[in-house]
Amino acid sequence: MAGKKITVVGAGNVGETTSHLAALEQLGDIVLIDIVEGLAEGKALDLAQAGPISGYDINIIGTTDWEKAAGSDIVIITSGIPRKPGMSRDDLLAKNTSIVKSVTEQIVRYCPDSFIIVVCNPLDAMVYVTSKVSGFDKNKIMGMAGELDCARYKHFIASELNISSKDIDAVLMGGHGDDMVPLPRLTTVEGKPLTELLSKKKIEAIVERTRKGGIEVVNLLGYSAYYAPAAGAVKMAKAILGDNKSKVCCCAYCDKEYSAGGYFVGVPAILGKGGVEKIIELELNGIEQAAFEKSLLHVKDLSAKVDKLL
Repeated sequence: MAGKKITVVGAGNVGETTSHLAALEQLGDIVLIDIVEGLAEGKALDLAQAGPISGYDINIIGTTDWEKAAGSDIVIITSGIPRKPGMSRDDLLAKNTSIVKSVTEQIVRYCPDSFIIVVCNPLDAMVYVTSKVSGFDKNKIMGMAGELDCARYKHFIASELNISSKDIDAVLMGGHGDDMVPLPRLTTVEGKPLTELLSKKKIEAIVERTRKGGIEVVNLLGYSAYYAPAAGAVKMAKAILGDNKSKVCCCAYCDKEYSAGGYFVGVPAILGKGGVEKIIELELNGIEQAAFEKSLLHVKDLSAKVDKLL
């Protein structure tokens, strides 16, 4: 998009893939930043040289210098320690709090008018770190997790029914962890309720696999997923830069909404030029509300631990 600028922090698997997808969408000029000398520079050069083949014509640079990020419209934080087999997302809390705090301080200095999309784990807690350190308006800070989890949920449903995932309208809420809350009652396939198409047992199996979707990839690869998280981050950036008013499942600030009481947690939201412009409030039944509140308690616990680390 003409005149737009995106900074991607971290040139690892998620960062480089995010940069590539953003380039393919031509969302704007891209700055890829990493603390490792030569890493971002090399990957950015490779991405730039792919432009004449792939058809994008934007400026892509890699750097260790935050001054080159100045004036960015969106900053996507992918930096942080990824999960390995046997690790939960929560195991990353202390180290990634330190990393995200440092990154956020640079964003405040060089990109004070930007929107921030956080991708690193534990997601909800890292969004909280970014908000607390930056002091930015809450609508300008969000986390990419719900869209990833929802994509996994849709993929598993589509595979079970042997249909296109494009035919599925699904919602997923709560923290980005094993207590996330897929909502089968509110999930439809070509307008038909999922509960009428699959047995309760099969739906429960899909929900459980969705909750374990991240560690399934980690156990297969030995490290965290990156294609799907990057795609989710780029979808969110596109919605903001294009003012698309897209419905996206993401980690967003909720106060009175869902009686969250002032926490960043996964909910369906509308994204546009104002960032998180609206939280979509669904009418949850008792079981769904209880599951959401349980997940929210986990988010609150992680946030309290962050407070002690900052």
